Amino acid sequence: MTQKSLNQGRIYITATFNNTIITVTDPDGQVALWGSTGSSGFKGARKSTPFAATTAIDAVLKKAKDQGLTSAQVFIKGPGSGRDAALSALRASGIRVIELADVSPMPHNGCRPKKRRRG
Repeated sequence: MTQKSLNQGRIYITATFNNTIITVTDPDGQVALWGSTGSSGFKGARKSTPFAATTAIDAVLKKAKDQGLTSAQVFIKGPGSGRDAALSALRASGIRVIELADVSPMPHNGCRPKKRRRG
């Protein structure tokens, strides 16, 4: 497989309560590389820590820089503890952030409530 050079791309960070997943794509949305706290060697409760998120994003951004990534749009999703840690690691990496967006799903009016109890 040939390695495609990407100088601009998108970075998707999904921070759940148990894991942090980082996906780097080209501007069209084709996945170039990805990583997570689990793939960085963390297991169990340590996977959900900010330190694990920092380690995972450092590993992914190092690979992305090797492919030539210089600037990126960043999309963050989820309520996990890795959000802020991932952002600070991203800022320290030297990759220029063009756009920063929170794409967490928000309920408009929530679920339909249960039926009223009879009797």
